[in-house]
Amino acid sequence: MATAAIKPSVFTWEGTDRRGNKVKGETQSTNPSLVKAELRKQGINPIKVRKKSTLFSSSKNAKIVPKDIAVFTRQLATMMSAGVPLVQSFEIIGRGHENPAMQELILTIKADVESGSTLADALRKHPAHFDELVCNLVAAGEQAGILEGLLDKIATYKEKTEAMKAKIKKALFYPAAVVVVAFIVTAILLIFVVPQFESLFQGFGADLPAFTQMVVRLSEWMQANWWIAVLGIAAAAYAFKQAKIRSPRFCHALDRMALKAPIIGEIITKAIIARYARTLSTMFAAGVPLVEAMESVAGAAGNEVYKIGILQMRDNVATGQQLQLAMHQTNLFPNMVVQMVAIGEESGSLDAMLGKVADFFEQEVDDAVDGLSSLLEPIIMAVLGVLVGGLIVAMYLPIFKMGSAI
Repeated sequence: MATAAIKPSVFTWEGTDRRGNKVKGETQSTNPSLVKAELRKQGINPIKVRKKSTLFSSSKNAKIVPKDIAVFTRQLATMMSAGVPLVQSFEIIGRGHENPAMQELILTIKADVESGSTLADALRKHPAHFDELVCNLVAAGEQAGILEGLLDKIATYKEKTEAMKAKIKKALFYPAAVVVVAFIVTAILLIFVVPQFESLFQGFGADLPAFTQMVVRLSEWMQANWWIAVLGIAAAAYAFKQAKIRSPRFCHALDRMALKAPIIGEIITKAIIARYARTLSTMFAAGVPLVEAMESVAGAAGNEVYKIGILQMRDNVATGQQLQLAMHQTNLFPNMVVQMVAIGEESGSLDAMLGKVADFFEQEVDDAVDGLSSLLEPIIMAVLGVLVGGLIVAMYLPIFKMGSAI
C-alpha cells in the first residue's frame, strides 16, 4: 500500500557559522532533523529550529495571479542565462518574492527538483499555475539540453500573453464599470430621492403626467422589493457562472456572441488571433511537432469557437494537409494571416512568420483599445445623461405643468 507524500513545511532557524557569527533564515523541509542536517552540511551550527507558524500568515489569503507566474518565468530565465544553477535560482527567487503563496510554490518546486524530479514533472504538480503548454516546452528543453533558451521563449510568451489579457480587460472594464455605476445611481434616486418628490406631488391635487407616474410606481416597487432585485441579480450571476462551467453548448454560444458583438467583437477576434500566432510560434520554434503543438494552441485560444476550429485544423494537418489550407477552411482567420502562414511554410520560416503575425495583431489590439476608450466616453456620458436626466425631468414635469397652467 502506497504512503502519501509528506508535504514540506517552512522552518525558521538560528545558528552560528564557522566564524562564530550569528545567522538565521528559513528553509523548507519535512522535519527539523533534516533541517539541522542540511545546515551542518553548509557549515552552520543550528541552535534553534522550529516550524514557522501559519496562524497569522498571509499566505492563506494571498493569491497567485498569472502575472506572478510571468514574472517568475522571466526571473528564472534570467538566472539560467547568467549561469546560476537551477536549484540555486529557485532559492534566490523564492526567498526574494513578496507574495507568500508564490514563495511557497517556488520553494515546493525547488524541493521536488532537489529530490531528483525533472523541472517539467515538478511544474506538472501545479496545473493551476503551469498549463500543459509550459510543461511541454520545459520538457522539450530539458530533453534537448536547451532549457535556458526555452525558458527565455516561455518568459516572452507569458509576458506577451498577460499584456494582451490586460488590454482586453481594459477594453471591457470601462463600459462594465459605467453600467454598474449607472445602476447604483438610478437605484439611489428611485429609493431615496423620488419619494421626497412624491410627498410633494400629493398636495398638488392634480393628475401627474404619465412619465412621472411610471417613475413613481417604479420607485414604490423598488422601496418595497429592492431585495428581490438584489437577489435576482445575484441569482442571475450565479446561474451564468454555473452555465459556463457545466454547459459546453452555452459557452460556445456565448463565445460566438462575443465574436459578433459590435466593436468589442473585433478586438476579441484580433486578440485570439494574436494569441494563436504567438503560442504556435513559440511551440514550433521549440521543436514541438506541429500536430502536437496544435493541441496546446487550441487550449490557449480562450474561445470555444476558435478552439473547435483549431482542433479541426489539427486533424486535417495530421492527414498531411498544409496548415495554410487547414486555416483557410475554418473561415476563422483573415486572408492576410493565411497568406503569411503560406509564405512561412514555403520558406521554412513558419515560426518567424507567426511571430510577425502576433506582433501585428497585438499592435492592432492596442490601437483598437485606445480608440474604443475615446469612442466610449461620449456614449457613456449620453447614457448617464438619459438615465439620470430622465429621472430629474420626470420629477419636475408636474412643476412645469402647474407653472404653465397659472
